[in-house]
Amino acid sequence: MTKVLAIIPARMGSSRFPGKPLKKINGIPMIQRVYENVIKSNIINETLIATCDKEIFNFCKQINANVIMTSIKHTRASDRCAEALEKYQKKTKKKYAVVCMVQGDEPLINSQMIKE
Repeated sequence: MTKVLAIIPARMGSSRFPGKPLKKINGIPMIQRVYENVIKSNIINETLIATCDKEIFNFCKQINANVIMTSIKHTRASDRCAEALEKYQKKTKKKYAVVCMVQGDEPLINSQMIKE
């Protein structure tokens, strides 16, 4: 079976909407909604949140989400995901055939969208 990893990049410093990942939608923070929707996918083997913010990291730990800290220097989500993948593979000694990036501000993502 192909090992598929989904990485969700998230940071508090959005220029248009600061603090967006932890803003609540019907009482649930956006990053939690995204994470919970992604882990429902039957084609994703593991899901990882990549963040440079301690506030997001701590929240993810509280909800038992798989999370890893990245550098604050990244200007692109793909760069944050690349660093997260490298760190995570080194930490877990796992390799993935497919890595899927799911933006942290897509609370309506669902299994069918991921499959497609």
